[in-house]
Amino acid sequence: MTNSPLTAITAKPAPEQTQSCWSCGTMRAVHFCEACGKVQPPATVDYFTFFGLPRKLSLDVAALEKDFYDLSRKLHPDLNAGAGSQEQEWSLQQSSLLNDAYRTLKDPIKRTQYLLQLEGVELEEQSKSATEKARSTGEVKKQIVPPDLLEEVFELNMQLEELRVHKKMGEDDPALIEEIGRQKLELEEKHETLLHQLEVRWRMWDGMIQREYNGQPVSEEERRQERDKMVDLLNRRNYIRNLVRDVSEALEN
Repeated sequence: MTNSPLTAITAKPAPEQTQSCWSCGTMRAVHFCEACGKVQPPATVDYFTFFGLPRKLSLDVAALEKDFYDLSRKLHPDLNAGAGSQEQEWSLQQSSLLNDAYRTLKDPIKRTQYLLQLEGVELEEQSKSATEKARSTGEVKKQIVPPDLLEEVFELNMQLEELRVHKKMGEDDPALIEEIGRQKLELEEKHETLLHQLEVRWRMWDGMIQREYNGQPVSEEERRQERDKMVDLLNRRNYIRNLVRDVSEALEN
């Protein structure tokens, strides 16, 4: 994915930027005082606002990394070891939030999932840990199978089960292994295609946000449609990713 710089708009300043420094009383920045350098109490802001960014999905990752390291140097607890206990605690909290925000925003998929959460969308849990937890507890994990994959997935699962039986009996079936490997390659291609489709939706979302910043109204219906399209692509991509993982495990074991 190509990360385009955020040159067109800037984020709205957080309310905390208008507050005064607890130490010197100067109007301060969100994380630390520009005048005296004191770390400030953590503000209740989302990850985008923490970095002073609008809620867009195409970010300048190099600029984000630079901001991360700049803030890391100023907020690191070791640099505030001689401060009072309260300021040291704030430094720890700010550093923790900084790390979480950076890890989330630098990854385009995590960034998308986080933005959707901010938009009130509850994504289905398709992680490997969620799958293993469901297996260990006997719970049914929420999982949406894309309709166009139903027949293909059914056949693939039957083949995987057949492969497991053969391996359990110490038998080998080169033709079956070759066929499963071929389907794995097709799934990997679909996974990559879905990423390209997601990139299109990111640009559509950013264009919509740009219009809002330009004072052009965007209806809730339009926002909902864009959210739904991203959710569908993410769920499909996550499902295929898990299929590829299951196929790889079956072939390796």
